[in-house]
Amino acid sequence: MKQIPNIFTLINLFLGCIAIVFALQTETISIYVGDDLTSHYNIPEKLAIASYFIFAAAVVDFLDGFVARLLKATSEMGKQLDSLSDVVSFGVAPSVILYQLLKISFIKEEAGLETSIAWLLPAFIVACAGAYRLARFNIDTSQSYGFKGVPVPAAGLFIASFPLILHFGNDYINVNDWLTNKWVLYGVIVLISLLMVSTLPLMALKFKDLSIKNNIPKFILVAIAIVAAFIFHWLAVPIVFIVYIILSLLFKQPSP
Repeated sequence: MKQIPNIFTLINLFLGCIAIVFALQTETISIYVGDDLTSHYNIPEKLAIASYFIFAAAVVDFLDGFVARLLKATSEMGKQLDSLSDVVSFGVAPSVILYQLLKISFIKEEAGLETSIAWLLPAFIVACAGAYRLARFNIDTSQSYGFKGVPVPAAGLFIASFPLILHFGNDYINVNDWLTNKWVLYGVIVLISLLMVSTLPLMALKFKDLSIKNNIPKFILVAIAIVAAFIFHWLAVPIVFIVYIILSLLFKQPSP
């Protein structure tokens, strides 16, 4: 029974690995027209499939903690294994997605096919920041009902939403040009990495009780998430992420 939560954790890792495989299969189609090289780009379905697997990993990541508490099977090994899985599913896999989006952003430009790989490698700063964040979390016992810095799964889901927003589009806001703009993507890399390694006091979505008084920001976040999902579809993910940061700072968590 004690190994059941670890099995869920390993499924999380397995799904993250599959996400990486699909993200790496993304290809850009190039064709020659006369003497000129013309590049055609789109957001391939496989990149969106990679995002699906990251979201599936997040569901399993939630379940492993829930099952561990339900079976009273929490352990130090489970904690370490969970972080190792998260760094793959919500660190490396989203970094590969950013790598591919950066590639697409450069291909949109003249002579984009000649871009050095060095311009694409900053995508993996996110994975490094995630690993640092998880290592710090593992040795910090004061983050039960509040976080220091953005949780790695939240950052990973934020990035994983990009291909789905691009693939399915949005009837209300056109953000395609933004999400395939190299400077926007570099900005996302820097901002998300800094948020993960920061010590900003952010709320954990755990309820000590169900009273409205003690959970006002969480209830607000849930309400906004439901409304945004109906109106903006996948664009709701970055919207909820931003609202989460704002609410956490407005309803600042007490220092542990």
